[in-house]
Amino acid sequence: MAGSADGGGAVLLYDKPAGITSHDVVDLVRRERGGKVGHAGTLDPFATGLLLILLGRATKVQRQLVGLPKIYRAKAVPGFRSSTGDPDGEIVKTGRMPISGQLPTGKVRQRVPMTSAVRVGGERLYKKAHRGEVVETPEREVDVYRAEMVGAVSSAGLGHYFEYEIECSAGTYVRTLIETLGDAYCSELRRTAIGPFSVINAGREFDLDEVAAMVPAVGEALR
Repeated sequence: MAGSADGGGAVLLYDKPAGITSHDVVDLVRRERGGKVGHAGTLDPFATGLLLILLGRATKVQRQLVGLPKIYRAKAVPGFRSSTGDPDGEIVKTGRMPISGQLPTGKVRQRVPMTSAVRVGGERLYKKAHRGEVVETPEREVDVYRAEMVGAVSSAGLGHYFEYEIECSAGTYVRTLIETLGDAYCSELRRTAIGPFSVINAGREFDLDEVAAMVPAVGEALR
């Protein structure tokens, strides 16, 4: 891999595995390379896929990269509820199947989940949730450009699940979108793209000139 966190700056495409946090990835890269290291958009520990790791001067354009649209592959398990909307929560079988497997698209209002990193009262919500606190979380409007069902299984041996490809704006909570089905939770989540960047190119670095050509807002911020 070319580039250096101490040089002109670069964006490293990283394929995060399940079971670690986005901050863990930043720490790992910082130990390997030194210098300034950041990221542009988190993934939950259970989720996998594309992280944009910012090296050196690229940390200065975090805001321009965080706002890029995202593409996800998500698996929804119907007939169950999770306290967190994902496999890390307390899961209860209800047996109630959704009437429709269709997810909402267009402008969608979502309530921020208690497991998010959004600050309420000066503290991140997930810290309140870990103490067992429940507070009214803010709502936000997001854009779901596309939510296609790309697979479905219903059998005694394999269980039931729906698989989706979802293209959405930054700030969209996919597990909250899955919960609109009714009794269902997001069992698997993989981010495959952020703006023009694809997980297919994981391991590649883009220098800031390349990034600016792909994301005009970055070029404007660096002028």
